[in-house]
Amino acid sequence: MSKIEAVNSVELKYRERIDSMTPKERIARATSIFRWTREAIARQIVAELGPKSSEQLKWLVAMRQYGADRTTGKMIQKVLENVPR
Repeated sequence: MSKIEAVNSVELKYRERIDSMTPKERIARATSIFRWTREAIARQIVAELGPKSSEQLKWLVAMRQYGADRTTGKMIQKVLENVPR
């Protein structure tokens, strides 16, 4: 089996499993992945900037996730300026 065939086989199996999930299972899976992502970003922030309050960390994570959007980034920055350190 070539590498391309192996990748296609894995992709096919993945699609089959995802397609067999109920909507509730798909939402639970997406929620779990989203939570894991936020936690990974939080760990990166703490590694880079040191310990932060839970409120400050929450908004720093939000800034990493959504700050590329100019309007959202400005809104998050305003909140961060008022968060106790």
